[in-house]
Amino acid sequence: MSERPIGHNEPPRAERPPMPRLILPLIAVLAAGPALADPPVIEGATLTGNRISVTLSHPDTGWEHYANGWSVLTPDGTQIGLRPLAHPHVDEQPFTRSVALSDLPQGLSHLTITATCNEGTTSAPFRFDLTH
Repeated sequence: MSERPIGHNEPPRAERPPMPRLILPLIAVLAAGPALADPPVIEGATLTGNRISVTLSHPDTGWEHYANGWSVLTPDGTQIGLRPLAHPHVDEQPFTRSVALSDLPQGLSHLTITATCNEGTTSAPFRFDLTH
């Protein structure tokens, strides 16, 4: 039994073992959930004839995490351009690459461009307005 001060009327409480010091940081990490990689960001695009150039940024860290491509879609979701990115661009941010579009239908108001990274994240859709 633990000692009580004289005149203390409460019954003694059972001693609890001390909580391990690592349990609270572990709970905080588990509660945060899985970390998601930052998605690529489409910074801009230009169209010359049927060739589109897209500028994107992404926090590439090397082969373990890098932007690995982008695609161009018509308003109905048809893919008319795909540009794989074969390697990281750690020291080249933002960067611009281009691709010839397979078919650019007449009369479209806009195209949608999205980029992906090798960890599966996708950029916000980038609306590229077409001027006629």
